[in-house]
Amino acid sequence: MKFAAVSCGFYSFTGRRLVLKKFCNFNRAAWSLKIRTASSVSRAGFDNYDKERSTWNVTIPEKFNFAQDVMDVWARKEKEGLRDLSIPAFWFVSESGRELKWSFQDLERETKKVANMLQKKCGIQHGDNVIVMLPKVPEFWLINVAAIRIGAVLCPAGMMLTAKDLSYRFTAFKPVSIIAHESVAERIDQVLTSYSTLKTKICVSESEADKEGWLNFHRLQDHVTEDHKCIETRSDESMMVFFTSGTTGQPKMVEHSHASYGLGHLTTGKHFQDLTSKSIFWNLSDNGWAKTAYSGIFAPWLFGACVYVHGMSRFSASRTLQILANYPIDTFCGPPMAFRAMVHENLSNYKFPRLAHCVSGGEALNPEVLKKWQDATGLKIYEGYGQTELVLSIGMYKCIEYKPGSLGKPSPALDIVILDENENELGPGITGEIALKKRNGKIFGLFMGYKNEPEKTRKSLTENYFHTGDIAYYDKDGYFWFVGRNDDLINSAGYRIGPFEVESALMEHPAVVEVAVTSSPDEERGEVVKAFIVLKNFPQSEELKSALIKELQDHTKAITAPYKYPRKIEFVKELPKTASGKIKRFELKQREWEKA
Repeated sequence: MKFAAVSCGFYSFTGRRLVLKKFCNFNRAAWSLKIRTASSVSRAGFDNYDKERSTWNVTIPEKFNFAQDVMDVWARKEKEGLRDLSIPAFWFVSESGRELKWSFQDLERETKKVANMLQKKCGIQHGDNVIVMLPKVPEFWLINVAAIRIGAVLCPAGMMLTAKDLSYRFTAFKPVSIIAHESVAERIDQVLTSYSTLKTKICVSESEADKEGWLNFHRLQDHVTEDHKCIETRSDESMMVFFTSGTTGQPKMVEHSHASYGLGHLTTGKHFQDLTSKSIFWNLSDNGWAKTAYSGIFAPWLFGACVYVHGMSRFSASRTLQILANYPIDTFCGPPMAFRAMVHENLSNYKFPRLAHCVSGGEALNPEVLKKWQDATGLKIYEGYGQTELVLSIGMYKCIEYKPGSLGKPSPALDIVILDENENELGPGITGEIALKKRNGKIFGLFMGYKNEPEKTRKSLTENYFHTGDIAYYDKDGYFWFVGRNDDLINSAGYRIGPFEVESALMEHPAVVEVAVTSSPDEERGEVVKAFIVLKNFPQSEELKSALIKELQDHTKAITAPYKYPRKIEFVKELPKTASGKIKRFELKQREWEKA
């Protein structure tokens, strides 16, 4: 596959002005899509894994800008009748049920206006650092594309970040501007007094009233035109910075270029998400994380798909299932915690006539969850592996045999190996670190580095490899199987034990809702396996508690190697998690070892 950036002229679109506060009603009876069913046939034409690996060839142009070279090209195709206008490019449903649908032509017009506003009214220039802290509202998507148009470096921040989190991000990233929702403006003001780099604060508000010290986004937007010329950006210059989720320590700043995500997600969208310009894709991720860039911006819009967004302020398993039943969403991406919650609902109450493809990433899914979902819905969950630093790197694809619990095979765009501590490549069945190997001196979709941390960058990105820090092995058929983070491995009496296999075994027990496994100090073995378990029903007596602990231990021994069973079990009401929903095993481990 070859890709060359295509530049197109800039068009001014006249006619009815579509504003953010104008919502339309959706007539389901008039929807023209045919009902889709689950299928092992790729919609995107990815039907031969080996052939795709041998022929994959993406040319990275010297200059590239996702807004001009992708978004505006799709707008032109719409105008020329080459994309079906009955399928929106962006479909937003508010928490109250109001709906907004934009075509690529609408997105071109609106993002050019926001680009003019950021440049002319807010003074944001090419190369300036900008933080955006917004919930799931249309403005977030407009700002992302507009920032690319003007060459600003955007850093998304999650709405759940505390004052301490924000202080850390301001100190490290040094933004010149922040664009935030009115609901977090006060929290931001509390930590901004000592930051001299900040020049502009822009507030996205549903009310007409101004907030002291903040510019009003919508008022500024009303006083600019849609006539905007895109900044010329190099493909290798900085475009976005993401803070990692901090599952194993202090978050790092991951810096991506215009090409690494703007073109790198070609493999995410085609091979893993199986998208076309007829797809309607719902991704559940919160806006502050790279997964929204993966599945809510770059991958779907590279292929002209519709990005569906629901403004749920909090995840609800039952509400999510109802939306999948009511709307013509054919592709769905949810984190493991969402699928874990949904399989505990009565799935027989829901029918998904249009849903055809389900994907998940961020953490490995337990086989029990995969089985329950497939038994109830008839749909497989295709797992994918990537990191904030990467694009989709390993995945379960429609054109390969489905092996539940496996991460799948390497992306056709990438070479993946397993390394020992001396960078020796290991063979099938041997556990080691997942690493991406350079192909022709480069790694497709790889980040630029950890911003302002050259030592950490050099440690991860060596002469020939990118070290992920994740531990896995691959089988004789080339399928990869996740074991855990390098920091999560438990060395008990000489046995190296990955937490994921123990967690998967425990998840098969009907009493268990959620589990995290980590190490705990032990005088005899050095360290042992400890499981922190959330139960459906908490034991009412110490006697019942002891009996359940033994039952869970015996259950684990029966499923996996006996030496891996949890010698210690603690029942908890909830597990500590990052704002993106990943379990903080390091926090549990730290708590255990501080007791010693």
